[in-house]
Amino acid sequence: MLPTLRQLRYLKLLSEHGSFSRAAEACHVTQPTLSAGIQELEKILGAPVVDRARSGVILTAAGQEAVRRAEGILAQTEDLVQAARGAGQPLAGRFRLGVIPTVAPYLLPRALPALRDRFPKLRLYLREDLTHRLIASLKSGALDAALIALPYDMTGLDWAHVEDDELLAAAPANHRMAAFERVDPDSLRDDDMILLEDGHCLRDHALAACGLEPPRGVGLGDDDETFAATSLPTLVQMIGSGLGVSFLPSMAVAAGLAENAPVTVRPLISDHSSREIVVAWRHGSSRESEGRLLAETLRDLPPAALSPRQ
Repeated sequence: MLPTLRQLRYLKLLSEHGSFSRAAEACHVTQPTLSAGIQELEKILGAPVVDRARSGVILTAAGQEAVRRAEGILAQTEDLVQAARGAGQPLAGRFRLGVIPTVAPYLLPRALPALRDRFPKLRLYLREDLTHRLIASLKSGALDAALIALPYDMTGLDWAHVEDDELLAAAPANHRMAAFERVDPDSLRDDDMILLEDGHCLRDHALAACGLEPPRGVGLGDDDETFAATSLPTLVQMIGSGLGVSFLPSMAVAAGLAENAPVTVRPLISDHSSREIVVAWRHGSSRESEGRLLAETLRDLPPAALSPRQ
């Protein structure tokens, strides 16, 4: 006998929720039904997959390995169903797209009307999250594709180019760089640097593109913690308040991010001051053709006019 997809799904949800009652609720079955399914799975595998304790469910080594393999099997099975349903109808029906926070508010307002016009049968489900969590969801099959920024570790993924997003220097309105049309990143080394908090890939992109080291302190002395922003709008407000300088993606500036703050924005004198926006999907996914079609549609969007503050 072989495990059924239902049994593998029970095990996956049991791993995620850590309790039979919550996993059963997520499966829309009774707890005895789920428990019986897990017991039957253990008989088929010839090994226990969970240890039952008062504190909850703990996966055994065999259970952990079974969950890892089950995730791949379930993802491929869902790919099969979606490919059959969408045969001959690209980007029709449900499509689950992840988007990073430094892209979603600035690209999606231009993209969604175009997608709706070109693919009227598309039911797009959006999830905004940090890159590492989106990639984990891609690999587990919880997402069909993700709109993320490179460079990043893309092991196990394929992708298609959308656009290069230039990084711009941003400083308080009365900063010395306001007198120049372009700014050398080296000229900002002595300024207090504010970046997005850890987890945002834009933080690493900005430092790498400009050849700068992570900031150690912002105007408070080397022994104090560095200021970090939780979002781009917060970052702009911190810059406008005179707390330091930073880097902003051009797509966000073009969308009006810095219009209502006392900041100066200037292009950088650098050959590599940009990040690459891509549509990514799991390697071997049946949604590859749709991922490429999505990237092509986004590439064809009219560019937003960029008007850095003078």
